[in-house]
Amino acid sequence: MDTNFSHILYDYFVEQGMAENVASYLNALGLLIAAIVLVYIIDIIVWKIIRLISVRLARATKTDFDDIVINNRVPRYLAHIIPLAFLMELLPVVFIDFQYVENIAIKIGYVLGVILVLYIVKSMLHSIRDYLKTLAQFRDKPIDSYIQVFMIFLWIAGLMTIFAILTDTTIWKFITALGAASAVILLIFKDSILGFVASIQVSINDMVRIGDWISFEKYGADGDVTEINLATVKVQNWDKTITTIPTYALISDSFKNWRGMTESGGRRIKRALILKQAGIKYLVEEDVERLKKIQLITAYLASSTEKFQAYNKENEIDTSLGINGRNLTNIGVFRKYVQTYLEHHSALNKDMTLMTRQLDPTPQGIPIEIYTFSSDKRWQNYEYIMADIFDHLLAAVPYFDLEVFELPSTLPTHAPVIA
Repeated sequence: MDTNFSHILYDYFVEQGMAENVASYLNALGLLIAAIVLVYIIDIIVWKIIRLISVRLARATKTDFDDIVINNRVPRYLAHIIPLAFLMELLPVVFIDFQYVENIAIKIGYVLGVILVLYIVKSMLHSIRDYLKTLAQFRDKPIDSYIQVFMIFLWIAGLMTIFAILTDTTIWKFITALGAASAVILLIFKDSILGFVASIQVSINDMVRIGDWISFEKYGADGDVTEINLATVKVQNWDKTITTIPTYALISDSFKNWRGMTESGGRRIKRALILKQAGIKYLVEEDVERLKKIQLITAYLASSTEKFQAYNKENEIDTSLGINGRNLTNIGVFRKYVQTYLEHHSALNKDMTLMTRQLDPTPQGIPIEIYTFSSDKRWQNYEYIMADIFDHLLAAVPYFDLEVFELPSTLPTHAPVIA
């Protein structure tokens, strides 16, 4: 620009008889105010133009990405570029008589430019993150972790650039000097580095996704993962409290992820009834006839009795003692009843494992374990189904002249009579 324009106020003040040094200060101050006002007006005009164009483009396209970009203020930050560049051109004119101040002002302008670039990149990354979260294949991915890692390196690069600008050194010299302080930096950013490594391993190995139900006893977490970022994993527990777990704990400690259950066709029921050993016996004919009235095992008892009688007769076995030959036991018939009952239960998934098994004897008795899967995986319904099954079985035990183990009681237990 013309130097005469740079001194327009200076010449006027000198003509009015003002001292030259005072006139220089007032000239610089007046030009600075005028430059700020002009840059502000340009910023508003550029922003209105960019906003008009971006809104029209967003309405004309079918994708949601441009709407997300606008919501994250990317056009607004871009609108600052032209006014800032114009301000950098005006600074030599404003401070033409103050070379030292001009150098400082130009450095501040460059610093503002670096910060503006950082905010533009940050807004774009947030826009990409928000858009990816609208896609089904990315909703359970720890995108926040990658954004945070990238932003950490970006801010470090930005701070190094700012430092190089302020100290009039090249960024490579600054990096060389920074190498000596690397041990301190590693100590300061230890958690971030550990979190970064953990986030990569968690993502690559697909250990945890947003929405997964995890149980982490060490941290008292039992609920759904709501957020995965660089430093922490947030879990909303079933009592609606929030537990925060360090991301690196997911690879250094053991936890349970229930995703396999939620993606399968059922939720496992694994529970046992412990029967007293003293009640186990061979069934005599009267017992068999009485139990045949239980419809679920009528056919089983008939076919088993016929088969065993044929076997004993063919082998000339003395059946006056139940231990001789082949005979039914009440615990075996009860186990068959439980199996048949489960196979007929409408709330269980018949395509998955369905089994009634006898476990090793314990000091309390013989465990009869049920291993099956409910079709409904919702917690409340799952608990209802499991309780319904064991309500029935606990009431059914006495019909087989068996007893469930419990601590000694003064009340006698009587088997129900089947008339």
